Amino acid sequence: MNNYEYIVASLPVLRPDDRGSDSLDAAGLIEEIRAQLSGRDAAALDRLLDGYDADKLDEAFYRDVLHHGSRFIREWFGFDLDLRNTTVSFLNTKLERPAGQDLLLLPEREEVEFPEEEKARDILHGTDILARERGLDELRWQKIDEITWMDYFDLDAILGYVARLKIIDRWLQLDPDSGRALFRRLVEQIRSTYDNKKNNDTI
Repeated sequence: MNNYEYIVASLPVLRPDDRGSDSLDAAGLIEEIRAQLSGRDAAALDRLLDGYDADKLDEAFYRDVLHHGSRFIREWFGFDLDLRNTTVSFLNTKLERPAGQDLLLLPEREEVEFPEEEKARDILHGTDILARERGLDELRWQKIDEITWMDYFDLDAILGYVARLKIIDRWLQLDPDSGRALFRRLVEQIRSTYDNKKNNDTI
């Protein structure tokens, strides 16, 4: 059986160097997490990571993850698909391409609302490319917080951590200062979540 509390409590042990230029070893941290998971939970982690491989983001992938056993994976990739389609739709209009070109439309998502669509479009209309990317990743971060806000010591909390870690890792490559700031934010979130849960358990 997984000791989720131990895994979550140990995550902030790896701290970024606020002054240095060394990059966070996201892949190494993910492997440390994987080593503490059961085979079934490690498979869920692998499925989450598949979503960061452009070659795998096809209709079959999204159909699978939208019916996955993990609530986080279902909700996260539902959001991811809607955000991707919104971005593609925006680019189609901007580049005067056919309206439906390169959209991935699934029948099961037709009646599902995308509450973040207006925010996403506002961000996409920005002219500063880096600010636009920050805005979209902030939207992603907020969605992870929304999905996992009641998750403390369970698999979805860990998957949410990894999803945030992937955002951080990208920013460490694009803009190291932003990446380190995001990692400090993640460390503080995890530490606060752990402390709050411990305090609630003692009441």
